[in-house]
Amino acid sequence: MLSFALAFLVSLAVTLFIVRFAHLHEGVLGDTDLAGVQKFHARPVPRIGGVGIICGLTASAIQLRWTYPAVSAGILGVIACGLPAFLSGLIEDLTKRVTPLVRLICTMAAAGLAYVALDIAVTRISVPPLDFLLTYAAISCAVTVLAVAALANAVNIIDGFNGLASMVTFMMFASLAYVAFQVHDPIVLSGSLIMMGAVMGFFIWNFPAGLIFLGDGGAYFVGFMLGELAIMLVMRNRDVSAWYPVLLFMYPIFETCFSIYRKKFIRGMSPGMPDGVHLHMLVYKRLMRWAVGAKNAHELTRRNSLTSPYLWLLCLIAVIPATLFWRHTLHLFCFVVVFAATYVWLYISIVRFKVPRWMVFRRPHSSLKK
Repeated sequence: MLSFALAFLVSLAVTLFIVRFAHLHEGVLGDTDLAGVQKFHARPVPRIGGVGIICGLTASAIQLRWTYPAVSAGILGVIACGLPAFLSGLIEDLTKRVTPLVRLICTMAAAGLAYVALDIAVTRISVPPLDFLLTYAAISCAVTVLAVAALANAVNIIDGFNGLASMVTFMMFASLAYVAFQVHDPIVLSGSLIMMGAVMGFFIWNFPAGLIFLGDGGAYFVGFMLGELAIMLVMRNRDVSAWYPVLLFMYPIFETCFSIYRKKFIRGMSPGMPDGVHLHMLVYKRLMRWAVGAKNAHELTRRNSLTSPYLWLLCLIAVIPATLFWRHTLHLFCFVVVFAATYVWLYISIVRFKVPRWMVFRRPHSSLKK
């Protein structure tokens, strides 16, 4: 727990420093685009929250050198490999000039470094015929690189509202820590606990006030760490089903896959083009009826923050059963189907204005009179 606390405090302090002094360099550090289709804030906000997270993670991992040197070396190795993913996103946060393709390639390079330097590889997916193919190094490397990059990109996609991506990933790291504790994997356990602390240090300033954003650097790096720790857990512990991380990460994975399908085949547009009809955006526009039409910063921020808990609950439909049935492949597969069906039902219901009335959050009548 010392590692968790240190990561939390360092992340909290560094993030506070950024929030306090970001106004001095608002044009560089702040997200000043308030009119984009995926923009739901009312004032410029610094978007380099990933800096605090990586500082907290690194400080806590270094602290472990004196008591658990092997664990410290393992976590620091993963951090070092993840730097291309983090830096490509951070440069985009600062310059707005790094394309999504470049960020994706850098994240793939980071996963490739972890494969070569640390031997972190997808070696099984609990499907016997396909597991045989993964015995070939080239196939295993390709699957590993694509899986990690896809997850990092998926975390970036769901990073749309205050506290959404940070709390979702916090819950996922908590699940990884629990399963790692069950199978006695010290590196994954410590890495997950440290990431929980670092993410929570950021979350305090991000939710509900939205004083700082995770940014592309933070989102890609957090997604990279999730992917690498999950692969390590499955690779090193045969008791853990390969479908455990699939269900655990089902919300960002399915959000990405569904978005690609929706853009490519329904709307006839490039999957890389941003649009305003992701599930979390529809929840904001059609379920979160608080302060509809309001333009002042307080009301917009409140509506923004009240959107995230809807998606936290949706994510728990995957995280809870994944945590409970981490060794049972059949159960995990069934819950993957349940989550997919729930997501599609919710999306279609919102689009067709047929969502249950109890899910719509409206301003109380007493507030309207005031």
